[in-house]
Amino acid sequence: MNQWPKLDLEDTVGDVLRKTMRGSRLDVRTLAAATNVAEPSIEAWLADRGAPDSNEATRLAASLGMDAQRFQRRAKGAWYPGEVATPLVRQHPQLPHPSNGYVVRAALDEPFAAIVDPAGDPAVLLARLRERPLEYSYILITHKHDDHCDAAEAVASAYPNARIVMHEVDAPAIGALAADAIPIRKADRLPFGGRNAIELIPTPGHTDGSSCFRIGDLLFTGDTLFAGSVGGCFGDRFGYDDLLANIRRELFTLPDATAVLPGHGPPTRIGWERQENPFFSNEESST
Repeated sequence: MNQWPKLDLEDTVGDVLRKTMRGSRLDVRTLAAATNVAEPSIEAWLADRGAPDSNEATRLAASLGMDAQRFQRRAKGAWYPGEVATPLVRQHPQLPHPSNGYVVRAALDEPFAAIVDPAGDPAVLLARLRERPLEYSYILITHKHDDHCDAAEAVASAYPNARIVMHEVDAPAIGALAADAIPIRKADRLPFGGRNAIELIPTPGHTDGSSCFRIGDLLFTGDTLFAGSVGGCFGDRFGYDDLLANIRRELFTLPDATAVLPGHGPPTRIGWERQENPFFSNEESST
């Protein structure tokens, strides 16, 4: 299936700084006092006006639990993931949302496919889905936010044989469709085509029901893990520490070559994120 154009990283340096500050419960004044970095400088970086130099990045990282060298590379704009070829996956933008939707085939010689995170203009999405004569077995939804599921009703109506798969905590977001959705339980696997399976991986943190889907060497992460970043936290029960712990335990233990297909931004690989994601240290990434 065709590849997508080069996409900007989902998070700017300001976004990374904001997420780590929120997760560490540090406001600008407290962070400035802890790092001896001027408040106006931090405020400017949060607004993506400039970026910290190496010394400033090191001091910020130490207080925010980031890896200093990785954060420095992000601050300099010196890192971007390499090319990820995924013949079984077709990515599509989901305008007016700035999110990625996907169609993934079970195998090149099989017609079975799954839709990941149906969102955006339903007419545009359905026209895209009908471009190929595929048999959609599942509608996989990573979490409850509109930019990942607000076209679920239209897609489910168009493909009534496709089973919705979504964590029961987030499923109320899709209304009456939730009643028939397959719930997500850790280590559960769904048959997919003649030779493949979909592994269901709960990763609460971004939302309380955020989940990932693994199909062979492909991993659909929604807003849990991005290239060089992680999702923000908007749950009631789970938060920043849970998000990072779930990424370490459930995702960073997968093979390095695993392709990461996130809900925003470009694809990446588990190995690259273990090496470059500033939210994790070298020691954490090697465990």
